[in-house]
Amino acid sequence: MPETRWEVIDGEVVYVSPSDPPHASRHSKLSALLEAYAAEGYDAASDMLTRTSEKGDMAPDGSIYPSAPDRVTGGRQLEELAFEVVSTESKSAAGTKAARLMERGVRRVFGIDVERRRALEWSTRTESWQILPSDGTIEDRVLALPLPIHDLVSAAKADDAVARALLAKRNPVLVEALTVARHEGKAEGKAEGRAEGKAEGKAEGRAEGRAEGKAEGKAEGKAEGIIAVLEGRGVHVSPDEAMTISETRDPARLDAWLAAAGTCRDVQSLLGGKNGGTRRRR
Repeated sequence: MPETRWEVIDGEVVYVSPSDPPHASRHSKLSALLEAYAAEGYDAASDMLTRTSEKGDMAPDGSIYPSAPDRVTGGRQLEELAFEVVSTESKSAAGTKAARLMERGVRRVFGIDVERRRALEWSTRTESWQILPSDGTIEDRVLALPLPIHDLVSAAKADDAVARALLAKRNPVLVEALTVARHEGKAEGKAEGRAEGKAEGKAEGRAEGRAEGKAEGKAEGKAEGIIAVLEGRGVHVSPDEAMTISETRDPARLDAWLAAAGTCRDVQSLLGGKNGGTRRRR
């Protein structure tokens, strides 16, 4: 009956007692799931009273119904899916309620057996509850995406299932948050890339510097060796000639000068010879 804790089933007034923690907790999670999974054009409700007959008033624990008002009456349209949390009432009582709701026109009625952690669906053909596979889903036009059975019956929080549904429905708050996160991630990636690039550049610079330093040292050593050989032979080396030899860094030229330093007539012939060599005596 409206705004009371009483339901009327087959003309009998039935008191709906307050829920204990298992029932109440599952009821709360059911409401969150249905609200998130309801497709566009549909709304979810908890304990919404439905007149099933002249002698029947029932309020399913959860239901999904069209958002648009009834074209004839102007009131709300009948729910298409109804859900009952089965823990404080017997399965037979819940079955009677399911049968009456479907006789009224509700397309599908589901039961959530909290104690046995399973989901049920009422069958008008067998007039009994049918157990749904725990790894299955409920697919229906009123749902934005298939609703996993596990998320209905699991004792764990339904946050992940709700998040999946909201993402599938492109909830604007989540879309904005993900967009911001992507931009921040790109910025962080660029900063990290620049830092890594600098580090790699420094390492390469050090390696190149060491290589250049070794080459420079070898060149200087060869230049000093050339001058020493010339002076040791008594060949006069002017300051300009010594500078020319010392500033040369071409390894091939230095090697040629070093080989010719022991036989050349003078420094001019050494420096002016082909490929840095000397003119051979006749």
